[in-house]
Amino acid sequence: MKIGPEELDQIAESTRSKMLLRAGNERVKVVVHMGSCGIASGAKKILKALQDAKDKAKAEDLIISTSGCAGLCSQEPMITVYQKALCPVKYTNLNEKKVNTIFHEHILMGKIVKELVFSQGNERVL
Repeated sequence: MKIGPEELDQIAESTRSKMLLRAGNERVKVVVHMGSCGIASGAKKILKALQDAKDKAKAEDLIISTSGCAGLCSQEPMITVYQKALCPVKYTNLNEKKVNTIFHEHILMGKIVKELVFSQGNERVL
């Protein structure tokens, strides 16, 4: 069975709405930057640590997604944390321990981990 343009548009819109904070009930979206530089620096471990922490905390209001290179190869691995109506926060030079701190303090409790922040508010708010 072939899929036509209309069906592809519906699938794309459905997927897009699931990945945007403003479209759903999710409280936080975390993007793991997984360009080749990120993967080489350990982004797969960061993604796994986030997924494990989400599962353990049963954080159903959290979206974890991936993206390509953010253009800051020397700062990899990195994540960006988005919260509704707040400026995005980018964390860089991560390891599993730092990610667990960010997960518990920022993602669950809403307190930005200032000593680990690379930038804040330099992207558009989702």
